[in-house]
Amino acid sequence: MKQPLTVSRQKIKSGEFRFVLIAATATFITYLSMYAFRKPFSAATFDGLSLWGIDYKILLIISQLIGYTISKYLGIKIISELDHKTRTNTLILLMLLAWIMLFLFAIIPYPYNFPFMFLNGLPLGMIWGVVFSYIEGRRYTELLGAVMASSFILSSGIVKACGRLMIDNFHVNQMWMPFLVGLAFVPLLMLGIFMLHKLPPPDEEDIALRTERIPMDNNSRWTFFIRFAPGIILAVVIYVGLTIFRDLRDNFAVEFWNGLGFTNTPRMLVLSEVPIALSVLIIISFMIMIRDNRLAFFSTFYIIFLSGIILVIATIAFATGALDPVKWMVIAGFAMYLSYLTYHTVFFERWIAHFRVKSNIGFLMYVSDAIGYLGSTSVLLFKNFSQTKISWVEVLKISALSTGILMIVVSCFTFIYFRNLENRNIKKVILQPVFANN
Repeated sequence: MKQPLTVSRQKIKSGEFRFVLIAATATFITYLSMYAFRKPFSAATFDGLSLWGIDYKILLIISQLIGYTISKYLGIKIISELDHKTRTNTLILLMLLAWIMLFLFAIIPYPYNFPFMFLNGLPLGMIWGVVFSYIEGRRYTELLGAVMASSFILSSGIVKACGRLMIDNFHVNQMWMPFLVGLAFVPLLMLGIFMLHKLPPPDEEDIALRTERIPMDNNSRWTFFIRFAPGIILAVVIYVGLTIFRDLRDNFAVEFWNGLGFTNTPRMLVLSEVPIALSVLIIISFMIMIRDNRLAFFSTFYIIFLSGIILVIATIAFATGALDPVKWMVIAGFAMYLSYLTYHTVFFERWIAHFRVKSNIGFLMYVSDAIGYLGSTSVLLFKNFSQTKISWVEVLKISALSTGILMIVVSCFTFIYFRNLENRNIKKVILQPVFANN
């Protein structure tokens, strides 16, 4: 029987406000701190350094991205099977390994230190899944996920600004800068992990509304994939485009602003991200008001479709000179992040809740990330080895326009697939216990 398509007037009860505040703060500061171990090196330019004909900064980005991508493939198994009893120790171990690699990157001389950036990315790719496991399957997951998501919109700009300040104002060596930025964020990271560890598990109301979240073994993962294969493939196609544009925009923001003549790079890195984070946070947070999982799930397709239209229109306006760079960076970032974070906070969460399949978001998210980051790595390699020399400003414009068109077209096909899935009454089969560990 279908649930009524209603929008809840749900408010955070006074007794739950403390939990939401603590959980939101914990996820925000933990994931923000993670970026201090991942992104600061991209604030350096490494001018004049190269290896094997590759610009050294691009080599470092590719090295870390390859490690990060492999981590996503490992995460399909590790994160989907993660036991809640061991996740805090897992989180601490992963962050410690990433920090040690930054130390080795600093003390090993150029050009022999680039492999440590690969090893730095290897554990960091699983942090999102561990942190999100503390907040998924709750009636406030969208709100908490939006706060967590806003952290990694802001954090990249914040930690890169910290990196630039260390280099420009304190003359820190650019090889040591990533380790020192990480050091500055260690206290905040440990506070966040401690707060996450103290969060209570989902209660009976959470489970009734959002379905119980459980570890998935190999049989569970294959069963889930077979049942939803076309939907998973279509959803991943959109996600690949979003990941490529996000990574290009994030990793080469300094080059973008410099290429357009902006000299106050730290200010631009933060200024362009604040309105995006606030806007996306507000919009996604309102999704907790939609109590019906079916309505919330299908609403995500409208969000992606409309975001694609905004991205295409804004990019065409920027390319023709009708929109200035700062406004384009903000509008394009908003359209991209709104869809990108809809995946992280609403789409997969309500997919599982709507079809009532006992599982977890880790499986869907890490399948998407694994392919998304593979696409991002491939684009970087093509850009570096292609005979066509094109500026990063042009690369970002092409990526934005392509991603926008992809979002518009594929979101329609994905919507049609899931509507047909319901029309064929497959939902009645999925409602039965399908996993051996149900």
